Amino acid sequence: MFKSVGIVARFDKRKALKLAEETAEYLAKKGLNICIEETLKNKLKGHWNFCPLEKMKTDFIITIGGDGTILRTCVAIPKPEPPILAINMGVRGFLTEVPPEEAFKAIDKCLRGDFITEKCAKLSVTAGDKKLPDALNEVLITVDEPVKIMYAKISKDNEHVLDCQADGVMIATPTGSTGYSLSAGGPVLDPSVEAFVLTPVCSLSVFRSIVFPAESKISVEVLRPKRVLVVVDGAYRTFLEAPNTCVTVTRSRNETIFIRFRENFYNRLRSRLLFRGVGGKA
Repeated sequence: MFKSVGIVARFDKRKALKLAEETAEYLAKKGLNICIEETLKNKLKGHWNFCPLEKMKTDFIITIGGDGTILRTCVAIPKPEPPILAINMGVRGFLTEVPPEEAFKAIDKCLRGDFITEKCAKLSVTAGDKKLPDALNEVLITVDEPVKIMYAKISKDNEHVLDCQADGVMIATPTGSTGYSLSAGGPVLDPSVEAFVLTPVCSLSVFRSIVFPAESKISVEVLRPKRVLVVVDGAYRTFLEAPNTCVTVTRSRNETIFIRFRENFYNRLRSRLLFRGVGGKA
């Protein structure tokens, strides 16, 4: 089923690099064409084909790391995105699928076609007159330095919704609702809910989160300050300056596809994020 594979790994953890080496060797024995993220070029043993994420056109991708590794991969890889098998070598790894000790077993299942896929909606983001990378988790609009307040006008489908005074505003997908948005007080959206959630960061008012239909066009027009920071999935950032400080978000035509071996969103939610049982057991 798969003839080529990309390998992406966190480069600040020796165990992740070692697993990347072992994974490349394992896949080479299986006869697959292998492309390894270019930033690992001087960190792995052996002679491999290295390429930047922006040129990684493969049948599927294996990420070895946590959610941050997944997000920076999804920001950069060519569209449409190939399926991702995520091996957890991060702190929490909410989006990941298997622990490192099950990596080769999971790879064998992938090569047999013994898996299901989970499709995750993404956000299309335009900042001023510039198209930004799609967001799997969230787009954050915030002040470019601490202890400043951002004044913004929020609209849905060109209709004024409310004014916001806060440190920042983020718009998250259902996938991203379990990340930064949740930490800022936003709700968790079930993956089957076709919606986005807008959540303020340290709002001065009682304004909390708002859930919008996924087909909405959400605009955040920053009135003050004149310079703001826009961050996509924590992996891409750009500064905007007046008068081009309006960020528009719609549903993207692109999706991120995860390789899964079972339907386990609420299992991940219980064990990695939220609902701890009596005595701290998941």
